[in-house]
Amino acid sequence: MAAELSDQLKDILDGPVFVTIATIQPDGSPQLSPVWVARDGDDVLISTTVGRQKEKNLRRDPRVTVQVQPFDNPYTYAEIRGTATLTTEGGQELIDQLSVKYTGKPYAEFNPAAGEDAERVVVRVTARKVVGRV
Repeated sequence: MAAELSDQLKDILDGPVFVTIATIQPDGSPQLSPVWVARDGDDVLISTTVGRQKEKNLRRDPRVTVQVQPFDNPYTYAEIRGTATLTTEGGQELIDQLSVKYTGKPYAEFNPAAGEDAERVVVRVTARKVVGRV
């Protein structure tokens, strides 16, 4: 059963907050990545590319945790534990949306080497449990 995100957490995710995504390596150890984030209802959206370690980890084991901790209010935090689904559909649109949100520029303008990126992947995290101080 999916968990709902609080209105306060949704507001934080809708702003330019950096989050950390935790995936599970083949040997069982955690792999952490700071990432940009968007939201679709109660789902969290993250962009990556084919071949990145987090993409490989999530295809093998879709369990994921997203830690949210606003830089301007470090005592407010949330841990979103859930399951990831991956698709390449909408991948370029998501990274452009995220780039405008975080940098004010389309991704190709922010990162001129973007044309050399592997195919973009949308990671949709559906929350199973949300804990923290939000």
